[in-house]
Amino acid sequence: MPTSILIPVAIDHEPLVEQKLATAREMLKPGGVITLLTVLEQIPGFTAEFVTVKSENHLSNKIMSNLKALAGDAEDIKCLVTTGKPGLRITEVAREIGADLIIVGAHHPSAMDYFLGSTASRVARRATCSVLIQRPAS
Repeated sequence: MPTSILIPVAIDHEPLVEQKLATAREMLKPGGVITLLTVLEQIPGFTAEFVTVKSENHLSNKIMSNLKALAGDAEDIKCLVTTGKPGLRITEVAREIGADLIIVGAHHPSAMDYFLGSTASRVARRATCSVLIQRPAS
């Protein structure tokens, strides 16, 4: 049973979080910790001059508030917001926190996914721990 489960939360996949949390609760060892993580893409240099640091921090604060709302009052859930390339940064955070399992959400594949790849497939390729790819219930 995992003692540390990382659940990446994409801004556009928040409805899937309840399903991933339910799965994590079933698998988590008593006394274990679940970490909700959102990775924000870094702002490209050519657009950075149009975005102030204040607005970036505002976005991070808003995302953190959303994660805390999803976690509710659960004492065994931590929330993190970081920046970087999600497919890479998720696996780095998993190593940093000593995660035994990453539960990543994925939508049903389309032709675009085969050409461009997806965050879930990037995480599965790079992770040093187990990865559970969970699709939405149909």
